[in-house]
Amino acid sequence: MNRALRFALTLPLLAASINAHATNGYFTHGLGVINKSMAGAGTATPEEAMAIANNPASAVILDDSTQIGISLFSPRRSYTASASLANGNGGAFTIAPGKVDSGREYFPIPYIAKTWHLDEERALGLTAYGRGGMNTDYSSGAATFDPDGPGPAPVMTLPGPYGAGNAGVDLSQLFIEAAFAQRNGDRFSWGISGIFTAQAFEANGVATFAPYTKTFAASGGTILPDDMSNNSHDTAFGAGAKIGMNWQASPTLALAISYQSDIYMSDFDDYGSLFSPDGNFDIPSNIRFGASWQAADNLRLHYDIDHTNYRDIDAVGNSIRNIFNCPTAGQGGTDIESCLGGSSGAGFGWNDVTVHKFGISWQPASHPDWTLRAGASKNSQPVESSEVLFNMLAPGVVEKHFTVGATHRMANDREYSFTLMFAPGEKVSGTNSFDPTQTIRLEMHQFELEFAYSW
Repeated sequence: MNRALRFALTLPLLAASINAHATNGYFTHGLGVINKSMAGAGTATPEEAMAIANNPASAVILDDSTQIGISLFSPRRSYTASASLANGNGGAFTIAPGKVDSGREYFPIPYIAKTWHLDEERALGLTAYGRGGMNTDYSSGAATFDPDGPGPAPVMTLPGPYGAGNAGVDLSQLFIEAAFAQRNGDRFSWGISGIFTAQAFEANGVATFAPYTKTFAASGGTILPDDMSNNSHDTAFGAGAKIGMNWQASPTLALAISYQSDIYMSDFDDYGSLFSPDGNFDIPSNIRFGASWQAADNLRLHYDIDHTNYRDIDAVGNSIRNIFNCPTAGQGGTDIESCLGGSSGAGFGWNDVTVHKFGISWQPASHPDWTLRAGASKNSQPVESSEVLFNMLAPGVVEKHFTVGATHRMANDREYSFTLMFAPGEKVSGTNSFDPTQTIRLEMHQFELEFAYSW
C-alpha cells in the first residue's frame, strides 16, 4: 500500500506535463524506452516495467522493479495549399496558397511504471503514461470565402487557416493501468489490467464551420453553436480493459498476444458541436501479436504486428464527405445527424492502422553490461487524400520509424537506458473538399529522444 501511495503521488505531475504523440496514427510507436528502441517490437520478451502497458502478462515474467522515464518528442507539421481557380467565389472555401508550419515542436512526456510479485506465480503492476495525439498550432495562414453565404457581404480573405483566427488542436491523454498477472506452469502466463484515462482537449480557429453543425441546422439556421471552438481545455474521463498472454513456445521462441478494448470516455461538452456524436471522443481498440527468437546467446530478433481500429470511433473515422448530407450544407442533404456534432457527423476520415515492427537486441561479448538495440516499423496510412481539409489540424501521416537505443546495467542491478527515434517525412495530397480547384498537401516528420532509469 505504501508503494502504491508513493506511486499515486506522482500522478499530478504526470497529468500536468503529458502531451500527446502522433506517430502510428495518434498512438505512440512503442511504450517504454526498451520497447521504443526496437520501434515497438519485443512484446514477447519483456525487459522493463513499462512492458505491462504493452501486455499485462509481462508483470509476472519481470522481476520486481520501478522505472521512470522521460521523452522529448518533436513533431514537425505543415500544410501547403495550391493556387485556386475559384478563390472563394461560387460558394467555394479556399485556403490561402502557400506553406504554413505548425508551432509547438517540443513536448516533454514523463512516465512511471512498477511491478511487484505477490508470490512466485502472481504479480501486480502499475503504470502511468501519455499516449495519443493531435497537437497543432497554426499562427498564420488565411482563407478566402463568402462569410455570410448569400448575404450582402462580399467574398473576403480572413486570417487563420480556416478564416477564424489562429487554428489548432491540443489533445493530452493520461493513462493509468493496474495489472494482475499469473503464471501457469513454466511456459505460460496471462494478465489483465484495468485502464483509467483522462483526456484534455482544446480546439481553436474552426468556428467557420459553425453553419454545418447540428445545432445550427436544428434551429433552422438561426442559432450558431457555442460549443465548437475557442473554449479552452475541456476534460473527459473513461475506462477500458486489456488482456494478454505470453507463451515460451520453445527455449528460443517466445510468443505474446494482447488486446485493448475500446476506452469509453465521457463527452467533451465544450466541443459537442465539433465531435461526433455530441462531443464524444472514445479511444479505439487495439490488438497486438509479438514473436521473439533467441538467435544466439547474445542476439535476439523480434517481430510485432498491431492493429488499431480508428474507423470504429466516429469522431476519428467518419469522413468529411458526411457533411454534405447536412441540411445547411447547400447540397440538398436532409440528414441532420450528418451535421457536425451529429451521430454521423463529419470527422477526420482516418483508416484503421496496421503496423509491422522489427527489432534486434545484442549484447557485445566484450561489454556484457551493455545491450544495444535497433528497430524499424512500417504502418499503413491513416489519412486518405480525400480527407486533407480537416486533417490540417491532425496531420498524423508518418508511415515509418527508425530507432536505436542501449541499456547499461550497473553493479547494483540498476540500469539506465536511452533511445532515439526518427520518422522520415511523409506527404499526403488531396483536393480541398470545399474547393475542387485546389490541392492541399500535408507533411510531417518526427524526432524523439528518451531516457529511463530502473531499479
